[in-house]
Amino acid sequence: MVAAAGLVRSGQRVSLAYPLRHDGIQAGAIPGRINPIHTMVSVNEPNLGDPDGFCSSDDTVEMALQAGTHWDGLGHVSYGGVLYNGIPATTVTEEGSAVLGIEQVESLTGRGVLLDVAGARGVDRLAGGEVIDAADLDHAAHHGGVEVRSGDIVLIRTGWMQLMHAGDRNTYGGFAEGSPGPGLEAVEWFHRHDVAAVATDTYVFEVFPSENPEAMLAVHLLDIVDMGLTQGQNWDLEELAVVCAADGRYEFLLEASPQPVVGAVGSPVNPVALK
Repeated sequence: MVAAAGLVRSGQRVSLAYPLRHDGIQAGAIPGRINPIHTMVSVNEPNLGDPDGFCSSDDTVEMALQAGTHWDGLGHVSYGGVLYNGIPATTVTEEGSAVLGIEQVESLTGRGVLLDVAGARGVDRLAGGEVIDAADLDHAAHHGGVEVRSGDIVLIRTGWMQLMHAGDRNTYGGFAEGSPGPGLEAVEWFHRHDVAAVATDTYVFEVFPSENPEAMLAVHLLDIVDMGLTQGQNWDLEELAVVCAADGRYEFLLEASPQPVVGAVGSPVNPVALK
């Protein structure tokens, strides 16, 4: 952590969150995962009775915790009836995750590394269904002049977020035309480098459709259930890629702690890269 803090030189800050909005990332592909519904519950209310005195406005938000830029908690997925570390999947109930709630992740702050796979390939954006393998990750690290170390938070840029900026959330979702992302070989790479967390700029996180049609979303299962690896989706890495290319530094201090929603299996986050 001390070494990561030493990466802050210019003081430049870059938010990696896509705005939370009613017409946001969710296009209805996953039932119940709704975009934020923002409601004003009071507007310029004279709380003490005097309209010329103290007045306040309050609002509420109803949303899926994984509606926008978010982390998946370790209670998010299971297979064979178990969650991470062999914990029974039955510990997740209508009341939430009794053992692996997102509040267990008290802080996610450390050295962040941008692996600009699209930039390293010399393209603006990867195509739907393109697999990111170990060679791609090594090539992106070489392109950025960085060495991925144990405990790093790795951010993988595919350029896919450009679709959201263009208003094409249906293609961005990836369920119709596919989505680029890490494949099965990348999971071994994550393990070999002992990274703390990985996030991508896509809806699905991993390549979709999966390389093995009989093991759909297998990267989720291997990352979260087998390795206990925190993974994030819908991160906006476009500005960060420009900033990193401009100053030639693809490492930074990253503060990306989840909201401590007790029992939750995911959390929205406003990640901030400090350079």
